Amino acid sequence: MFESKSPKQKSANRAAAQTVEPELKPTQAILLYAASEGDANMLYAAGFFVPDPFIFFEHKKTKHIVMSDLEIDRAKKQARADRVLSLSLYQRKLRKLGKPPAGIIDILDLLFRERGIRSLIVPANFSALLADQLRAKGFGVQIKRDPFWPKRETKNNLEVKQITESLHIAKLGLEAGIRMLKRTTTKRDGYLYLNGTRLTSEMLKTAVNTTIMAQGWLPSHTIISSGNQCVDPHNEGSGPVKANTSIIFDIFPRSQHNGYFGDLSRTVVRGRASEKLKEIYTTVQAGQEIGYRQIRDGVNGKDVHQNILDMFASRGFPTGRINGRMQGFFHGTGHGLGLDIHEPPRIAPIDAILKTGHVVTVEPGLYYIGVGGVRLEDVVVVKAKGNRNLTNCPQFLEI
Repeated sequence: MFESKSPKQKSANRAAAQTVEPELKPTQAILLYAASEGDANMLYAAGFFVPDPFIFFEHKKTKHIVMSDLEIDRAKKQARADRVLSLSLYQRKLRKLGKPPAGIIDILDLLFRERGIRSLIVPANFSALLADQLRAKGFGVQIKRDPFWPKRETKNNLEVKQITESLHIAKLGLEAGIRMLKRTTTKRDGYLYLNGTRLTSEMLKTAVNTTIMAQGWLPSHTIISSGNQCVDPHNEGSGPVKANTSIIFDIFPRSQHNGYFGDLSRTVVRGRASEKLKEIYTTVQAGQEIGYRQIRDGVNGKDVHQNILDMFASRGFPTGRINGRMQGFFHGTGHGLGLDIHEPPRIAPIDAILKTGHVVTVEPGLYYIGVGGVRLEDVVVVKAKGNRNLTNCPQFLEI
C-alpha cells in the first residue's frame, strides 16, 4: 500500500538516518505504556500481542514488563523480556503503604523509586496526561521522536522471512480475486456478471479477505477499485465493476502470529485494455525497473523517486493538477514495511538514505481520469550492491 508524500517527514527521515541507540545513565530508563496489539513499538519491545495497555521499561540493559494476573503466565512464556513483574504485587505493596486505589502513575512511581530511576525516555505517542503526572512526581520525561527503536528499520533474516510469508498470503488473496474475475461474463451494458449478478468490488474483497483470514492473517482496508475510482489511490473501491477497465488490487495482510505485514499491488483488466492503458502499464513497469536497478545501500530514495518521475514525464505522462484534480504519479515510490504498514525509510520527494537490511516497497503508479489507473507493487530488501525482490507474484494486465 502506497504512502502519500509529506514534506513534514523530511527532518524525521534525516534523523532516522543518523539515530543510534543512546547509552542510558543508571538513573535513566526507557518507558512504554501501550497495548502491543495496536502499537508497533511496544510489539517490537515485548514480542507478543496484548490487547490492553501494559508497562514496559528498560533499565541497566534489563527489559521489564509488568503484567496483570490475566496475562502474566502467558507473558512468562512468550514475552521478549528479561523480567516479568506482577501488577497485582505492586498494587498490594501500594495498599500496604496506604495508597488505595493504585493507578498506573502510582505503580510507575513505586517501580522507579525502588530502582533509583529519575529520568525517562518515552515515544512520541506516549500519553500526555501520563507524562504530566510523571513530571509532577519529579521524574524527568524526554520525548524521543521516531524511530524510537532504530533497529526496527533494518530487518534481520527472521524478519525478512516473516515479511516474505505475509507477501505469500497477499498473493493467495490476489489469486482468489483473479479466480473470481475469470468466472465472470460480460453483458451488453458493459458490466461484469457472476452467476447472473453484477460483480462488485465488495464481492471481490470478500473473496480476497476470507482467503487471507483462512491462513491466519488479518486483512485491513483491502483496496479493489476500478475505472475512475483508481485515480483516487486511497479509494478502497465500491460498487459494480465494468469489463475492459483497470482494476487495482492493493492487499496488505498482517500476521496474527508475529505482526509483520505483506504489501502487494497488481492492476488487471477483465477483457481488453485500451491502447492508452497498455502504454501506461508498460510505463509503470519501466518505473519499477528503475527502482530495482537503483535501490541499494547508500542511495538516497529521493533520487530514485525523481528518476521515475522524470522518466514518466519523458514518455508523455505528466504529474500535476489536471482539470481540477491531481493526476499522474502523485504518491511516493515506496515505504518501509514491517510491524507497521508504513514505516521509515520512504522513497519519496524527501531525503532518506537507504541501508542494507531496509525492506521497502517499490510501487510507482499512474492515474488519469477517463483512462483509469495502474499501480504495481513489489517488496525488496536492500543489499550492499543492490536489492532482492521478496515478492513472488507474476504481473499481467489482461485476463
